[in-house]
Amino acid sequence: MPRQALKYRRVLIKISGEALMGSSGYGIDSDTVQRIASDIKVIHRRGLEICLVIGGGNIFRGIAGATRGMERASADYMGMLATVINALATQDALEHAGVPTRVLSAIPMASVCEPYIRRRAQRHLEKGRVVIFAAGTGNPYFTTDTTAALRAAEMGCEVLLKGTQVDGVYDRDPRKVRNARRFERLSYLDVLSKDLKVMDASAISLAKDNGIPIVVFSLHKRGALADVVSGRGVFTIIDDGA
Repeated sequence: MPRQALKYRRVLIKISGEALMGSSGYGIDSDTVQRIASDIKVIHRRGLEICLVIGGGNIFRGIAGATRGMERASADYMGMLATVINALATQDALEHAGVPTRVLSAIPMASVCEPYIRRRAQRHLEKGRVVIFAAGTGNPYFTTDTTAALRAAEMGCEVLLKGTQVDGVYDRDPRKVRNARRFERLSYLDVLSKDLKVMDASAISLAKDNGIPIVVFSLHKRGALADVVSGRGVFTIIDDGA
């Protein structure tokens, strides 16, 4: 498909850690990671500059650890380390698919990946490499959703693509409620006032303040990512409502 068919030039894709589990209840399902890498390869070949932020909930979720009595900061640091594991697994799948990829971590760990430096990340994107941001913001009490909005702003991304388990934002969980209604478009304030739980409030506010639209789509439908970056397919867009 020609380059001019793309709606965006540079995007950030947020993938939950749970998405990497596939049908398993824990950890990383290699077939699922390879399928996601294949979908990313398709849009990378079309010339798109791609950033990724991957959660760690398939391995360890900080806030869940805190509810079981762990100190919140320690639990969050463990969750950040889980995102590094997921980032390295995704990097491996992408490079096996022929996509050059770099992992940049907010917590320095020079033996396995590069430290996060904004100008270095921008240079990797300009050279056609997929950049995976790992270890969240490097600080406890911030989610990977907030990391995604922050890195999207820092990298000058035109959109934040939120890959989820369903094909958009619904008023109720469509996996449990048959007549749940999907929203075609929402404003940032709609998401906050309706408490729709698409992303946490700080991530929505950060996207709003920087004018970054959020597109929510199903990560599990093959080809959905290619449709979204061309402005087609089924999704919900969250913007200023203009």
